[in-house]
Amino acid sequence: MSDIPRRLPGEPTRDEETSRMIRVDQAGEYGAVRIYEGQLAVLGARASGVPIRRMAAQEATHLEKFDRLMTGRRVRPTLLSPVWHMAGFALGAATALMGEKAAMACTVAVEEVIDEHYARQAERLADEDPELSGLIEECRAEEVEHKQEAESLGARETPGYPLLSGAIKAGSRLAIWLSSRV
Repeated sequence: MSDIPRRLPGEPTRDEETSRMIRVDQAGEYGAVRIYEGQLAVLGARASGVPIRRMAAQEATHLEKFDRLMTGRRVRPTLLSPVWHMAGFALGAATALMGEKAAMACTVAVEEVIDEHYARQAERLADEDPELSGLIEECRAEEVEHKQEAESLGARETPGYPLLSGAIKAGSRLAIWLSSRV
């Protein structure tokens, strides 16, 4: 018997799967940077701008690390980057216009999806790619911190929270699916 794993036609190879992970994670960190830029454009000098600036700085660091990983491994970025550029900023600005708690509700919704996403990736990678899995776990820990901080700032008190959260989560899941493929 052969040690070659069996794949169905159309299933990505291990290398292709890893490239997809890097591509989608870089796109997600780029989208997060743009969401916070949109929120800061609206909230700027308000009290909520302080934690948003800190979270934005962490997301920018995540993005830089994924950018370096993409370059080093010669992974192409998603073709949807221009869409995430505009959509991320628009989502951030729109939720901030709804109020500071709505901006935090956006953070909670996005980070819940990202936590699940990174957990699945870390499980899938196990010990196969220590560099990538280490970066995923590092980013995941900070994403959970962002979620917890946003919750402490009243995210769930946002009027219509379940509807807003559900819509943002659905959009985030769609962005993940699309970015890994396009």
